[in-house]
Amino acid sequence: MTPYALPSRLRIAALASYLSLLVTACKQETPAAAPLLPVHTAVAQSISADTGTKYSANIVPYAQVDLSFKSNGYVERIHQVKNPSGGIRNVDQGDRIAQGTVLAVVSQQDYIDKLQQAEAQLARGQAEQEKAKLSFDRVSSLYSTQSATKPDYDSAKAQMDSTNASVSGAHAQVSEAKVALAYCSLRAPFNGWLIKRSIDLGSLVGPTTNGFTLADTSSVKAVFGVPDIFISRVRLGQHLVISTDALSHTVDGRVSAISPAADQKSRVFSVEVTIPNPKDELKSGMIASLSLDGGRLQQSALVVPLAAVIRDPAHSNGFAVMVADGSGDLVSARLQSVDLGDTSGNMIVVKGGLTSGERVITTGVTLIRNGDKVRVIP
Repeated sequence: MTPYALPSRLRIAALASYLSLLVTACKQETPAAAPLLPVHTAVAQSISADTGTKYSANIVPYAQVDLSFKSNGYVERIHQVKNPSGGIRNVDQGDRIAQGTVLAVVSQQDYIDKLQQAEAQLARGQAEQEKAKLSFDRVSSLYSTQSATKPDYDSAKAQMDSTNASVSGAHAQVSEAKVALAYCSLRAPFNGWLIKRSIDLGSLVGPTTNGFTLADTSSVKAVFGVPDIFISRVRLGQHLVISTDALSHTVDGRVSAISPAADQKSRVFSVEVTIPNPKDELKSGMIASLSLDGGRLQQSALVVPLAAVIRDPAHSNGFAVMVADGSGDLVSARLQSVDLGDTSGNMIVVKGGLTSGERVITTGVTLIRNGDKVRVIP
């Protein structure tokens, strides 16, 4: 054996041990792969030319309030109306109510007693006030001729000030008792239709008890959502034509409110159109349709869901979609610039950038970057 043979074998063994430890350390330091983002997709498809650029709207009352009691007690009376079949009955859902109508009355005896007690306290305070004033006038006259001492004058004045304060407090108690008694009667704040009655004779009510729901439909509002890419087409006071399946004719309205912020989930802005309703033809809950510009598609067009559209990061005024490249559940997201047209319900026309049959991502689009791997879920 040569003098260098043993050290060479030792060096080789040491190197092998070092490499083994290095590989093990690398395996331990490799981070676990992040889970893929689950997404939904939709296929770009063509629609026929008879589909207009319309929005669906809900008809709601111009004003609707829940009428609650402020005084505690048992309901002893409910407003009576004529029954179409004869006789009278308690007012109920669907009845027309005039402003100021007393819809219900809570038992008043406790509040009448409290008012009488407050009035008695006021009368007693006023008598003491009159007595204190006469005493002060007498002592003041004597004090002016130096026939009464300064302490006598001060005592008479303090007594008169005390009775004045008592009378002021008694006046406040009387006013409070009158207000509480008035609140035993629940009145309609405006002309409207009774939407709901939640109480009956003998019901125990309190400050949080909702007795009635009243709606003002002399005007109604058509409420619908507009995507951010078309909100610039809407302005306050804008004239719009609304149609419903319930009416054979259209009605006119004007934009009265535009939400300053979009809904975080649907990414649409809520818009309200106020419509005069003097004949009460439009009812709360009806579905209406309208168009912002009256335009209609000229030919068959390719559409995708509005939820698939995002701002193009490469062009501040442009738009894009995320195309799902690949088949099966695991796909790659590809950013694709698109040229958009009009909307059709919750769909939007794509005039360029896509072809029919391509899949676009519709959920979590803002969380995905170009080239990311995602998992398509049903």
